[in-house]
Amino acid sequence: MTPHLSPDVAERIESVTHAGRRADALSLIEILREITGLEPTLWKGIIGFGEYHYRYASGHSGTAPAAGFAPRATASVIYLPDGIDTYAAELAGLGPHKTGVGCLYISHLDRIELPVLEVILARSFAAVTAGTFTQRAREGSAS
Repeated sequence: MTPHLSPDVAERIESVTHAGRRADALSLIEILREITGLEPTLWKGIIGFGEYHYRYASGHSGTAPAAGFAPRATASVIYLPDGIDTYAAELAGLGPHKTGVGCLYISHLDRIELPVLEVILARSFAAVTAGTFTQRAREGSAS
């Protein structure tokens, strides 16, 4: 286990039954620590770093992790609050993955280009913590 994890984050990682997914989670924690300079916290099953505030056109507002992922049974789900479309060029060189509106699904971290993933994560974190991003991915990309 990676040292210096809060008990709830450590418990979340230990609950992952797939050994490869557990290893990927530990690697993602190290990558996101380096990018954000923050420690992970648990957000309803999501391992998150930092936070940002959003407000829908309807007036509904909330707080969400500025960067985060969830180790799931079939893939590590990486959340990109500013939307997948923002990273079309980078995703072309990432390696095997699937996408949703604001999610990047990676089955095997060791099969992708980590420097490409790091660029995506750093850009997304910078975008949502700049104080100018106020949407969620389902409302469209930040560009």
